[in-house]
Amino acid sequence: MNLNLTTSRILVIISLIFIITSTNSLFSQSQEWIGFISGKNIWCLADEGQYLWIGTGGGGLVKLNKSTGEFIVYDKWNSKLPDNDVTSIAVDEQGNKWIGTDQGLVKFDGVNWTVYNTSNSGLPHNSVWAIAIDEQGNKWIGTEGGLAKFNGTSWTVYNTSNSGLPHNWVNAIAIDGEGNKWIGTFGGGLAKFDGINWAVYDTSNSGLSDDYIWAIAIDGQGNKWIGTTEGLAKFDGVNWTIYNTSNSGLPDDYVWAVAIDGEGNKWIGTAGGGLAKFDGVNWRVYNTSNSKLPNDYVTSIVIDEVGNKWIGTDGGGLVNYEKTNSNN
Repeated sequence: MNLNLTTSRILVIISLIFIITSTNSLFSQSQEWIGFISGKNIWCLADEGQYLWIGTGGGGLVKLNKSTGEFIVYDKWNSKLPDNDVTSIAVDEQGNKWIGTDQGLVKFDGVNWTVYNTSNSGLPHNSVWAIAIDEQGNKWIGTEGGLAKFNGTSWTVYNTSNSGLPHNWVNAIAIDGEGNKWIGTFGGGLAKFDGINWAVYDTSNSGLSDDYIWAIAIDGQGNKWIGTTEGLAKFDGVNWTIYNTSNSGLPDDYVWAVAIDGEGNKWIGTAGGGLAKFDGVNWRVYNTSNSKLPNDYVTSIVIDEVGNKWIGTDGGGLVNYEKTNSNN
């Protein structure tokens, strides 16, 4: 008998029992803030109608039924998920889940698992940090070894050697209404790629406040909202506006996550300052002192079709901030 494997499985079972107990008690609460998966590191989120897909640090992939609170955990012991650290998730029009891990990219159709890695595909690096899907169904995959485009059959890799990508570690990808890819890198700034041409924005040639980019969101007017380690940047294509703790209500300069709701409000997750809502003029901050936010390190935010905010934290699990009135 493999004692290490047996011990690991026992620990997973104990952890799942704790998760179920915590989730059931919290889901029953009637309040604006409802917590799930207490105490876990939540790294990424993807909304799929009735379900929320949750990527955790060390706990695998979780499928949550938003109506009932019931969930399924997929990990490397009960599925073909290659690694329990899930760093990115995107859902395509066919309902396939594309899952980034530290051991490759995974496609999950609800039954079958397909793993793409450097050994069996054109993926340039096994550490996958970002996934975006364009209108043609192409998957754009950010890795520590460059950017990959996958059309379901063939791979195209963009890196610092063969393209205008400024850094091979790609942290964030967003696609605008014209099909341009906006690519955030870990130390190389921001890149715009229209399929042919590259434009690079960094601290040396633009108003970008920092070259380490963690998040990108695009609003209805086409403005890019960029989370960096030195504040939140807004770029309208010409002008840059930087929001930080010195000149705004942003509670922390380290911005991990950005999402935009149907009213155009920006929801900003910070590393230590909690969650901020910005309507373009006013700021409102939610933290562990003034709300039911379970942790002030907010790693991921998804806003669903009815306006609920699903907020992942680093060590505090997941919380749903329900849209109960016009002040939310």
